[in-house]
Amino acid sequence: KKYYMNLVSIVINCHNGGKYLENTIQSIKSQTYSRWEIIFYDNCSTDNSEKIFKKFSNDPRFIYKKSDKFRNLYDARNKALKLTKGEYVCFLDTDDYWENDKLEKQINFLQNNNQFDIVYSNYYILNEKKKKNYIKHHQNLPSGFITRELLDYYSLGLLTVMLEKKFFNNLLFNEKFNIIGDFDFFIKLSENFKIGSIQEPLAYYRIHESNLSNKMNIHVSELEDWINNNEGRLKENQFS
Repeated sequence: KKYYMNLVSIVINCHNGGKYLENTIQSIKSQTYSRWEIIFYDNCSTDNSEKIFKKFSNDPRFIYKKSDKFRNLYDARNKALKLTKGEYVCFLDTDDYWENDKLEKQINFLQNNNQFDIVYSNYYILNEKKKKNYIKHHQNLPSGFITRELLDYYSLGLLTVMLEKKFFNNLLFNEKFNIIGDFDFFIKLSENFKIGSIQEPLAYYRIHESNLSNKMNIHVSELEDWINNNEGRLKENQFS
């Protein structure tokens, strides 16, 4: 497989994400790997998000799409995916950002490890309230057929993933979810495909007031729903 200089589509889903957006965009513009496009899917923002993004509109790699109505997050992710043209897809939300060699390291990893078409990495947590940064995962990230490991301890941050676009031909995010759609997606993918890991942190996940407020309650109820619906299937496939 020869990938180098393949196009990477970066999906940014945005609903009133103006506060940190400049930072997010700069981290993409600073990438050492330059063959990318941004699909910016504006989910009916009422703040200055559109204005900030359109400051970069003279760069053809910046593609703006406004949703016709407000959508669930994973519905919006699926709509954005339909606009991607890259061989690879990554996701970056408006309050997070990347190390400037994130794309290059992941492209190189996939190029040099033919058994993988999906790779993820460790990441930093930026806690705004406590004003401190720390590495999210201290143990080695699993690699290979990792369904059992992900069910025991879910270490796969969406902001760190790069995967071949072909996976979305057969599987999309479940649109009923608002929080655990990526967990559901990657557990399903991990049952049939090997997932590679890069141990070093390549991204920054920001924790702040507005992304914590009601997330925990939704998270717990969505997870309970997921377990009820998948228990039988998971028992059948005893993952070693």
